Amino acid sequence: MKELVFATNNPHKLAEIREILGNRFHIKSLTEIGCNEDIRENGDTLEANAIEKARYVAEKYGVDCFADDTGLEVEALDMQPGVHSARYAGPGRNSSDNIEKLLRELQQHENRNARFRTIIALSINGKILLFEGLVPGKIIDNLRGTSGFGYDPVFVPDGYEDTFAEMPSGIKNSISHRAMAMAALVNYLNSVD
Repeated sequence: MKELVFATNNPHKLAEIREILGNRFHIKSLTEIGCNEDIRENGDTLEANAIEKARYVAEKYGVDCFADDTGLEVEALDMQPGVHSARYAGPGRNSSDNIEKLLRELQQHENRNARFRTIIALSINGKILLFEGLVPGKIIDNLRGTSGFGYDPVFVPDGYEDTFAEMPSGIKNSISHRAMAMAALVNYLNSVD
């Protein structure tokens, strides 16, 4: 079984990735390799942040590693919060604060088109490769559902009536932006085995 380090200590992301990959790969977290530092994300793009994290872990710990960065991109807000999605409401704020700010800024806009976009950077054999996943949808006015995390309670993917937070994890994890990026990563890994 191929072993890879996922450059995260976010338990939600880790569980989601492990569920997506099943038993095809053994995925280790940063904690499991003894990496407890907070890896900085200073990039202006999702790509730059994912590359920065993957490269740091691969070089410091000598492991094959992948890292992701995900952003919610809202058309009416010039594709914001984007790379700033996790810190949209400011330092020390949480997902509820981020959603509250998003809905407040969208009050004067009829266009609710948005998309979740994930970039995965894989550092393997001294190379960095990028994989993208994208899910278009809409932002709704009221929070619905208790599953998921982040902006999931206000995001309805195109072709569905439920928010990501209302969907069973199996459905969400089969159609999500992270699942799409992971599928591209897995296809690559399977092609080089």
